Amino acid sequence: MDRFRNYDIAFVGLKAGKHDFNYEITQAFFDLFETEQEFFKPNINVNVLLDKHTTFLEFIFEVTGTVQLICDISNEEFSENIENDLKVLVKFGEEYDDSNEDVITINRKDSDFNIANLIYETVVLSIPMKKVAPSVKDNDEYQNLLDQYSPKIIEKDEEEQTDPRWEALKKLKDNN
Repeated sequence: MDRFRNYDIAFVGLKAGKHDFNYEITQAFFDLFETEQEFFKPNINVNVLLDKHTTFLEFIFEVTGTVQLICDISNEEFSENIENDLKVLVKFGEEYDDSNEDVITINRKDSDFNIANLIYETVVLSIPMKKVAPSVKDNDEYQNLLDQYSPKIIEKDEEEQTDPRWEALKKLKDNN
């Protein structure tokens, strides 16, 4: 955890109330995690608002910026704006517990809280699942291919139509 110490927020010396922290996130931050990302060249600003109360801490993360992605259709590199926010409550207990995604419990004796994993998760969750370059979205040829091979939505009328073979089987069942 030593490599993440730049993302420790020491809350013991802070007065009760709101405190702002800003972080500029680049590729060096993601290199700390030693995992592969689906994006590159991140240029991200993370604003962290800490609202310190006597019995708990409230963190609000606001992520904005850009990342480079590879289009799923054309393999073209493009820039994507990202935006996301996350609200987490940190309460004090006997031992660390992050099993609840909205509430994290830390030891009462802790004097700081590391936010690196929360920043990482907030950024990664802001990346779209379907990566389509703007040039592809605006291209009629690609759009026609997408329409052709996309799953079709079944209308209720079509759904209610029954295969005639099933009707014949139902008649046999009703005769017994």
